Amino acid sequence: MGSNLNSPLSGRVDSGFGGSGKFKHKIIFGTAILTAIPLVLSTFAASVTVGVGNLEFGQGSQQATACDKQIYVALGEEWKGAPTPEDSSAGFFRVRTVTVSNLDLQSCAGKKLRVRLIDGASSEITLGSIPEAKVLQVTLPEIVPTINTSDAAALRLSYLTGTGGLISGTLLASAAVSVSGTSIYDGSVLSNQNGDVTFFIDPTASTINIDGQSVRRTTVETIDNPGVQAPVAPTPSATPSPSTTP
Repeated sequence: MGSNLNSPLSGRVDSGFGGSGKFKHKIIFGTAILTAIPLVLSTFAASVTVGVGNLEFGQGSQQATACDKQIYVALGEEWKGAPTPEDSSAGFFRVRTVTVSNLDLQSCAGKKLRVRLIDGASSEITLGSIPEAKVLQVTLPEIVPTINTSDAAALRLSYLTGTGGLISGTLLASAAVSVSGTSIYDGSVLSNQNGDVTFFIDPTASTINIDGQSVRRTTVETIDNPGVQAPVAPTPSATPSPSTTP
């Protein structure tokens, strides 16, 4: 069935860093709970190698310095109806979520996590209601989480331009950090050293509906957050000298 989808998320992938490799991509079919909309999870089976070298994964590559040596990326897709006069059943699989899995939330505490999608023309795909919104970003909890959270304000969820400029305005997206339950990527047990961070691009599917077949690459970056610093012990005040005033 997968071959009939003609999806760019399956098949051979070249790393682009000397030579080529074959990666076996998984496409998992299922049904979303409490809805009749079919859900497809397209997983990038190749690991993400991060550090001072090249970050490589799935069908994309990106120079990056990151806080974890191996992570995975999964795109969640769901059916979006787009009837035409010729075909009332026409539609496409829209990208619903981007999940970064196997993320060490201890090593990455307090850092910014960014994702972006790249199309076949090597252009960044718009993720928000204005054309400049090319990046979704969260700030990972400074205190290592022990429970799941989906508080967009606490995670400082925001849109950025392609060059990293902050975009203010209404958010269509939401985000979640999961440290309990099972991984979206491979079903492994989650923990704060093996967490899932999920970006929901537009949960209402009312504005941003990206055709999964248009996504050729996904990039993931972690950024040191200069606004988050380790607590500094207060400097002891000098012991006051005894007063000589009677």
